[in-house]
Amino acid sequence: MNGTSTLLIVVGLFLVGGIISFVKQKMPKGLIVLLSIGAAMCLVAGVLRLEVWN
Repeated sequence: MNGTSTLLIVVGLFLVGGIISFVKQKMPKGLIVLLSIGAAMCLVAGVLRLEVWN
């Protein structure tokens, strides 16, 4: 596990926390969807960069 994959996973988890917060605050759905896409992309990129797959 290198620094880049760790950073991407941490940022993705941070964005997931933001999604939960935005849902509780009843923010616009478009903003929540946009944040969800960003979080999913960060998490997937972080997991795919792990050296486990080789």
